[in-house]
Amino acid sequence: MTFMPDKNSELKSLTAQLTDFLQRRHLRKTPERYAILTKAVELSAHFDVDQLYNALEAEGYHVSRATVYNTLELLCEAGILNRHLFAPNQARYEVARGSHLHLICRRCGAIREIDDSSLTERLLTQDYPGFSPEYSSSSVYGLCDTCRSKEK
Repeated sequence: MTFMPDKNSELKSLTAQLTDFLQRRHLRKTPERYAILTKAVELSAHFDVDQLYNALEAEGYHVSRATVYNTLELLCEAGILNRHLFAPNQARYEVARGSHLHLICRRCGAIREIDDSSLTERLLTQDYPGFSPEYSSSSVYGLCDTCRSKEK
């Protein structure tokens, strides 16, 4: 299983990382950007734009979808979030917590993370001419136990 740090200390660290990124890029430190970051950390699982947008709205924090999209891209650029395409045209996001495998059920879409440090180490230490890897993300598709039992 992937290491899950204390949410408060993780949020504090990621907030500092975002502030540093925005300062280096001479970008505005808007309350919306920090609210989106906070909610992304609270969601903790793989989420899409609509889930994040709806979670913000449910708490009475009104922000445009365009702001959510743009901020998610900014957070990916800052190395705070990772974007995944587990299915065509379906971007999912998660807090960047290192490399791990995603086990994805092709029927119900459930996503489970597992740590395979030997595979991760091999991928990250592999020589890729003209390229320096920062993290790896691998996906394994199949059926979860629940869907497999329904097939029988």
